[in-house]
Amino acid sequence: MAEPKSKIARVDPVWDEITRDAHQAVRDEPLMGGLIHACILHHRSLDRALSYRFAAKLSSNEMSMVILREIADQAFEADLSLVESARADLVAIYERDPACHRLLQPVLYFKGFQAVQAYRVAHWLWQQGRHDLAYFVQMRVSELYSIDIHPAATVGKGIMIDHAHSIVIGETASVGDNVSLLHSVTLGGTGKEDGDRHPKIGNGVLIGAGAKVLGNITVGHCSRVAAGSVVLQDVPPCKTVAGVPARIVGEAGCDQPSVKMDQMFHGK
Repeated sequence: MAEPKSKIARVDPVWDEITRDAHQAVRDEPLMGGLIHACILHHRSLDRALSYRFAAKLSSNEMSMVILREIADQAFEADLSLVESARADLVAIYERDPACHRLLQPVLYFKGFQAVQAYRVAHWLWQQGRHDLAYFVQMRVSELYSIDIHPAATVGKGIMIDHAHSIVIGETASVGDNVSLLHSVTLGGTGKEDGDRHPKIGNGVLIGAGAKVLGNITVGHCSRVAAGSVVLQDVPPCKTVAGVPARIVGEAGCDQPSVKMDQMFHGK
């Protein structure tokens, strides 16, 4: 059956760039041809490629690739925001990570990007009341990528998780748009309390490596959390906090810390 004209006519410059990158990568390294064709060039759109990558990576003896592919396809077809968020994440990584030279790289190699896209499918399942499947996806993402994002958490678009090792985002946490997190960041609780117990991260925030933000607190938009800090209290917008426990040490230094990715404190 032919696809609806609206889908055929849809323009996606991000996907076009990825496919160009893929063709060039095969020319540069023919031994990668099988992987790149399977993950990119055999698909007609970004959502189809993401669905395949999700299923191929998360499948195991416990859950087949066929079943996981059906789940992901259903999610992407039901919620167009999933692929819109993926595009924003790809562009964010390309613009902020100096190790990313092509849009193809996150789709194939960057576990932070792949884990966030798997979380997005799990979150969609959670919203549909399919909690056990959502938990399964969370478990597999944690096993594969060492990233633990509860499917009930809310995560915006334009997210970059650099290096992406040992990331924890709790059940009632929320992360705004255009946020950058480095490795070993925890958005967690402070004990065994129930209910709303995790941090709320505003838009444009930069959280440095190893930082812990704990409790039902707010980190205001366009703020910076220094590497290794332990944040236990609200952070006002556009500030830099550092230390254990963290305190305000200055202004954020720019209007978009998560984009500039400047982790240095330029004190007087």
